[in-house]
Amino acid sequence: MEAPHVSGSLIVLVGPPGAGKSTYARRHFPTGCLCLDDYRQMATDDAADQSATPTAAQIQNLLLDARLARGLTTVVDSTNVLPHVRAGLLARARYYQRPAVAILFNLPLAICQARNTARARQVPQDVVRELHQMTPTAEQLAAEGFTSIRTVGFHAPARL
Repeated sequence: MEAPHVSGSLIVLVGPPGAGKSTYARRHFPTGCLCLDDYRQMATDDAADQSATPTAAQIQNLLLDARLARGLTTVVDSTNVLPHVRAGLLARARYYQRPAVAILFNLPLAICQARNTARARQVPQDVVRELHQMTPTAEQLAAEGFTSIRTVGFHAPARL
């Protein structure tokens, strides 16, 4: 799937751990990707250190504002399953008069858990389950005010 967007958009990846958000971001957006894990890693030498999230969010917001003010396409690569987090991102997009695109990763829980298990830095399975349950629908994202919603799903291979 091509990564459709208008130049200068805020692109918000939405989905649980193991859904493929970071892989998708690296494949489709070689620059302009903001990731809380990276900023937690920089602040504490541990990307999983959730106590560093407030600091990581400040770094992300500073860079997000700088990029949106310049009209640069910017991707926010984190779970973004919490409504208040998305509301904050949408408010920034509105402030800078930028389109806000949500890319919703709509995959079965079992696939997210299997992918998570294969990762070097695993998220606890109960957290994956909880964040999967919190993932909004495309309809919810549209009601929140995203300009466009794209869905990335899993298609099982055809059986012969």
